[in-house]
Amino acid sequence: MTKVKIYSAQACPYAQRTRLLLLEKGVDFELIEIDLANKPDWFEDVSPYSKVPVVVDGDTRVYESSIINEYLEEAYPEPALMPSDPGRRALARIWIDYANVKYTPSIYKFLMEQDDEARESLRADAVAVLRFMETEGLAKLSDGPYWMGEELSLVDLAYYPFFERLCVLEHYRDFAIPEDCPRLKAWVETMRFRPSVKEIENPPDYYIERYARYASGKAAGITAREMKSA
Repeated sequence: MTKVKIYSAQACPYAQRTRLLLLEKGVDFELIEIDLANKPDWFEDVSPYSKVPVVVDGDTRVYESSIINEYLEEAYPEPALMPSDPGRRALARIWIDYANVKYTPSIYKFLMEQDDEARESLRADAVAVLRFMETEGLAKLSDGPYWMGEELSLVDLAYYPFFERLCVLEHYRDFAIPEDCPRLKAWVETMRFRPSVKEIENPPDYYIERYARYASGKAAGITAREMKSA
């Protein structure tokens, strides 16, 4: 059987989403590391957006991490990482979308902002997003340690790589998960000790060094979207 190929980058949280899924499902895969600062010419033939991750599974090529993970969930259904109930699956997709359109933009904008007054406004926005995740997400969706209950789901994989990088905000912006978000804090601790996470995690110093130029404003002209693969 041909191995699944994943084009990835060690520092990219989006690629980490899919690497975690492959490990959780026990899918045999070939990891192809891409240097995002010096992409090979042939990579444009693999990735139309010139981004990672990209997964090639036989004759099927898929890009964009949320779509890749849904594809892999259907192609490799065991263990299931989405609820069986259609309504619960819809809720899972809503929260994955929230990760993409609300949570990640809020933390990246906050990190990159250099104006003190604007930064404090963005700090408040980031706190509000985390509190919404606590009260409207984890508190209402789950009686277990994960977003959707007792078992890991695609929602957990969509969020966790970005929480691994919260050390950057702690270091450069004195920012942490609010004390009134105990379920969110407990979820982070649960995820930290999963074998799949331990296999591919990076130490805090790795991220702190990697994101230094964004926190200091020395990466002028880089958009938040481009920075996410830093």
